[in-house]
Amino acid sequence: MAFESLASKLQETFKKLKGRGKLTEKDVKEAMREVKLALLEADVNFKVVKDFVNKVSERAVGSEVLESLTPGQHVIKIVKDELTDLMGSTQSKIVFAPKPPTVLMLVGLQGAGKTTTCGKLAAVLRKQGKKPLLVAGDIYRAAAIKQLQVVGNQLDIPVFTMGDKKSPVDIAKAAIQYAGLNGNDLIIIDTAGRLHINEELMEELVNIKQAVRPTEILLVVDAMTGQDAVNVAENFNQKLGIDGVILTKFDGDTRGGAALSVRAVTGKPIKFVGMGEKLSDLEPFYPDRIASRILGMGDILSLIDKAQEAFDQKKALELEKKIRAQQFTFDDFLNQLEQMKNMGPLDQVLGMIPGMNQKMLKNVEIDDKQLAHVEAIIKSMTKKERENPSIINSSRKKRIANGSGTKIQDVNNLLKQFEQMQKLMKQFGDPKKLKKGKMRFPFFG
Repeated sequence: MAFESLASKLQETFKKLKGRGKLTEKDVKEAMREVKLALLEADVNFKVVKDFVNKVSERAVGSEVLESLTPGQHVIKIVKDELTDLMGSTQSKIVFAPKPPTVLMLVGLQGAGKTTTCGKLAAVLRKQGKKPLLVAGDIYRAAAIKQLQVVGNQLDIPVFTMGDKKSPVDIAKAAIQYAGLNGNDLIIIDTAGRLHINEELMEELVNIKQAVRPTEILLVVDAMTGQDAVNVAENFNQKLGIDGVILTKFDGDTRGGAALSVRAVTGKPIKFVGMGEKLSDLEPFYPDRIASRILGMGDILSLIDKAQEAFDQKKALELEKKIRAQQFTFDDFLNQLEQMKNMGPLDQVLGMIPGMNQKMLKNVEIDDKQLAHVEAIIKSMTKKERENPSIINSSRKKRIANGSGTKIQDVNNLLKQFEQMQKLMKQFGDPKKLKKGKMRFPFFG
């Protein structure tokens, strides 16, 4: 999970501060030493760490903090403010051209996930009312053009290609003419990468830049490469000039060095982060929300965003009516499970809840397979069984267990939990019990 090791160490450090009534300069100095070590272990750039710790220390030993009634919390607030500032203060959005089309040029080394990110970005911006066109400008890597076409086909987004015989510059120029004729107001160009930065690569990218004058050049880097990602970003910025960064594999970056160093070293903002392999797994980068997550304060705003995106408003209203009418069935339960899965892996969702720190999450068994088993059991039931589970006798249980690849005990457990849930739904659907405070929660006795 993103920032797992760093978050765990910082939260442990600040837990000690919070437990003290008064702080001395020595207390702050010891805490900052632990913060410094945690950041260096997270592969954060050394100069960035040094500047960060100096800024926090300077603010944390002021009389305003040391004489505060809650000095530990005051120091944590300072760290949160400085972390947010380090990563860019506010969300940095894509800049759209005042006169269409907006041309985005994605650059980066091989293996960073550039081609897939082109599709993910197009899908995100289509939701904002844009009509994207993907451009296959990588003519060197085997199957790069085919890969982009597959991505475009999955998303139902057109892909412009001229094969691998024309130059990338000619392809980019022709794509802009094509977009003008077909009403595409957003062009995303996939460019070639190399295993390392070299003159040939940079010369080609500069030529494309000069030919099409992109609205923004976005660098795609692998977050899990830590300090190497920062070095790549610095090099691309110096030689090409970039407008922003997209960090891929952010969900697997347990250290967080790239996210905490990129903006400080290059001066360029992180605009998006890749949170998984699905084509919907690209999220805007919010520095303040990330800082909150690192310090165990949760991220309610992102949780709400995910829920609003995953849950169907119409289905939610239908469910409310069913609850009020006490008609909650296994079909409704299955529908809720499917929408919950759309929010992403459970550990990511739980990590956004305030107070749910990394240590607590380690003690929680987050098994997405268990949800899959529940889903399989429900799908192995007949329509009548889903609507009226009371008819499920021992022979039916055996059939359901065989059909779902589970045990009869698993089926029994699910039926028992569902019965408890139905009782709870009946209490929700009874206004008299709600008014009189008679509602009891069967899960908690």
